Amino acid sequence: MPALEPVQGVRVVASPEALDRAVWDPEDVTIVWRFAPDDAFGWRAGAPETSVTVDDPYAIIEVEPGYCGAYLMPSDVAKLRRQCEFEWPTERPALVQGNVAGVPAKVWLADFANGDCLLVAAAYADELATRLGWSRRR
Repeated sequence: MPALEPVQGVRVVASPEALDRAVWDPEDVTIVWRFAPDDAFGWRAGAPETSVTVDDPYAIIEVEPGYCGAYLMPSDVAKLRRQCEFEWPTERPALVQGNVAGVPAKVWLADFANGDCLLVAAAYADELATRLGWSRRR
């Protein structure tokens, strides 16, 4: 059973072109989530100043402590699919966003060599964990 736990991340808001060219430190950032064309989130282990290089003088790069996440096994993803009201993509990698068990969340469907992940706003983590029967680490 997955456990939701706090995720450290770095949030980058910049032009879509700059985010396309952004260089993320592979030793510092494990997953980059592209929430929107001008909005990205790097699930990170280190300092935000060294996590990403963006060629946009107006880019906003900030530590983002407001998420909880969980790594998912294929059986976990199958259970999540039954709790969602949105269409799941047939190709990977892909990001799906919408309500999971009635709670807004994001699911990263990685290539098959890597695990899938769920990301939820920290404010909703307890509710999602309760609805899914998961635990929550603080």
